[in-house]
Amino acid sequence: MQLYDIVATSQRVRETNARSGKIRHLAACLRRVEPDEIETATALLSGEPRQGRIGLGPATLHAAMPSDAAPAPKLTLAEVDAVLGRIAQTSGAGSVTDRARLIGELFARATKDEQDFLLRVLLGELRQGAVEGLMVEAVAQAAELPIDQIRGALMVSGDLRAVATAALTDGRQGLARMTVRLFQPLKPMLAQTAEDSRKALKQLGKAAFEYKLDGARIQAHKEGGDVRIFTRYLNDVTAALPEIVEAVRGLAVRSLILDGEALACHPDGRPRPFQVTMRRFGRKLDVERLRENIPLYPFFFDCLYIEDTAVLDRPATQRFAALAGAVPESLLVPRRATEDKREAEAFLEAALAAGHEGVMAKALDAPYEAGARGGSWLKIKPAVTLDLVVLAAEWGHGRRAGWLSNLHLGARSPTTGGFVMLGKTFKGMTDEMLAWQTAELCKLAITNDRYAVYVEPKLVVEIAFNDIQASPHYPGGLALRFARVKRYRPDKKAEEADTIETVRALYERRLGMES
Repeated sequence: MQLYDIVATSQRVRETNARSGKIRHLAACLRRVEPDEIETATALLSGEPRQGRIGLGPATLHAAMPSDAAPAPKLTLAEVDAVLGRIAQTSGAGSVTDRARLIGELFARATKDEQDFLLRVLLGELRQGAVEGLMVEAVAQAAELPIDQIRGALMVSGDLRAVATAALTDGRQGLARMTVRLFQPLKPMLAQTAEDSRKALKQLGKAAFEYKLDGARIQAHKEGGDVRIFTRYLNDVTAALPEIVEAVRGLAVRSLILDGEALACHPDGRPRPFQVTMRRFGRKLDVERLRENIPLYPFFFDCLYIEDTAVLDRPATQRFAALAGAVPESLLVPRRATEDKREAEAFLEAALAAGHEGVMAKALDAPYEAGARGGSWLKIKPAVTLDLVVLAAEWGHGRRAGWLSNLHLGARSPTTGGFVMLGKTFKGMTDEMLAWQTAELCKLAITNDRYAVYVEPKLVVEIAFNDIQASPHYPGGLALRFARVKRYRPDKKAEEADTIETVRALYERRLGMES
């Protein structure tokens, strides 16, 4: 298949508003892809290269773009994938120059439309609305298979490209071979939000309430003495977390997959700030020194696999029992099952008093829905917050001169794949945070003027606010009142940010409470 086929499909998807239409265009393209190119096509249509990040920043990419373009499309998917693979593998002295040369040569062989597409893919700015949820449905439609089978395979494999290849080449038999395996990380189950314990109990009935730890999500795999630790993004961080490896290795059960949190704590056991915990992740140097200064502690809340048996589809009560039988109480997240509102509220107060951010409420009879934001898990926090994406930042004045200060905040639009601006804020930032965000946002800069820097929408920030109001000044018609930065979320991707529909639902709920 030619690259232009993917580019043309992307254009049609971007110009189509209806979700069903987007899926139809994507599925039609997938049906035409050769078997050995399905992974590449699925990745590009999803808005990222198969190789992931390939070490090319915005400045390098823009500088490598030639002034002219090929007059007619001739690049194949295989050629594009091969060049990106070479770039990803280029390292050592002179690698920056070599990567820039390789991408420049690829751009020179592309048409103007292809250049634009490749640039946006490499910058993470495809903006066609082909997020994973749409691609899952497109794969199901292209393979003529039930959507639940595609989702089930994705749940256990964590890799949509591999699922697409299996579904489109071997159908049901290919998907049946995709099972839970040790050291193949599963996508974590995610939670929806509940306003309070009363509403959580109304939705779930009797539920298990757990402390909601403000740590980093981890998934621990164990087989004998071999242990590996994965993040919520399925990255292997085993080498960075030796004390957690040791704790899991010491468990008496031979084989396990556990879901939990890693948390940095003060000597009295109270949690340290989230940003402190995150300093330990992704570090390959000075691990022992960091371990001494910022020791991490694992706290597990679910068991997905035990003694060579996957238990994801079993009720939560059975998984919790397996967890309690395999893990000592000191490594478990505090939990209490109740249907009493006062008992649930007392448990929330105890969690807050211990320094945690709230509680989780979980249905007792529900399976573990890997990769899904299911209604059987609800998070309850006293303050209403939204995870938004930074779209731009304005240079500060006075004491904040020289720092990027006033953030432009956007909610995710599932229909377009873009972001809808909800307002600005410069509140809640420490000097340390101002310095950090200035450095990070400059790395993500796309363009700038004398007042602001406009950035790739990749940095997620948790925003607290007092209210939502109608506003003609912003494209979504809504704005946050008294927005303030609570913390940055480097553990989250922009695709996990809250949607504009979530913001509208909060606004309409508040209107209903006032009427």
